[in-house]
Amino acid sequence: MQAQNELKASVGLVLWTLAWAASLALAKFGPRLLWDPPQQVASWVAVAVNLAVGIGWIVAFTRFLHALDELQRKIMQDALAVTLGVGWVVGFAYVVADAVGLVARDVNVAVLPALMGVVFMVAFAVGKLRYR
Repeated sequence: MQAQNELKASVGLVLWTLAWAASLALAKFGPRLLWDPPQQVASWVAVAVNLAVGIGWIVAFTRFLHALDELQRKIMQDALAVTLGVGWVVGFAYVVADAVGLVARDVNVAVLPALMGVVFMVAFAVGKLRYR
């Protein structure tokens, strides 16, 4: 029963993740590729859809966490905690360094989620190794 619940939650999470990524792409690239010239109403609708689908993704991720067994949930939550910590510390360190003129050039905003993704994967792998 546990494995079936975990599989169902995993499939749901994958579907919501794909839907969120598609809605993000629509919000980002729609104004340039789909409704040219850019239309503010269409762009705001795409952003609203992205937010709504994002909320659905959060619910799906919560269900996924609840479907995991206790050890898997602990490994996941530890990795998420490390990721959040790194994101906050690095993000705010960059903001402060930029505010006082220590940053010579702007960094693309996509660097932070990419960094957080790498940190999460490393922290998750470390957790899996620690508890095997």
